[in-house]
Amino acid sequence: MTSIVREADLSESHILTDISFAAKRYWNYPKAYFEIWKDELTITPEYIQNNKVCVAEVDGRVVGYFSLVEVKRDFWAGRVFVNAGFWLEHIFIQPEYIGRGIGTQLINYLEAMCRELGVDKVRIFSDPNANGFYDKMSARYLGESPSSIEGRTVSLYELDIN
Repeated sequence: MTSIVREADLSESHILTDISFAAKRYWNYPKAYFEIWKDELTITPEYIQNNKVCVAEVDGRVVGYFSLVEVKRDFWAGRVFVNAGFWLEHIFIQPEYIGRGIGTQLINYLEAMCRELGVDKVRIFSDPNANGFYDKMSARYLGESPSSIEGRTVSLYELDIN
């Protein structure tokens, strides 16, 4: 399957939001989690404008995306410590396209973009269901971090850009 990766258009924010929620629903999380994640999973035109957001398209249909965010200084987000640097904040694939190489294409595009920008590493808070994907992408596991969901952790990874 061939897909193209390109920069997201501001008008695609609602499509990216739908993909975010659909991809999270794929893992059968409790309904209550989605209320907590609502703001985090909602992509606005301003978000696209202020960050590096790229989409994967198959036959003219957007089926996935990622966002690269630059954090200017260390900060605490509730119980979560976030280091300054570049972060892969989102990478979501439409459920029917999971396992078809779209995520790998997005990561390859991300790495090329980072090389152009002079970024040597990208940090990732990984949903537990995505750990195998980041392992396959040769990201280095750094440990566990508290999640926005009480009593739950997410994995912290670092992707070296060569």
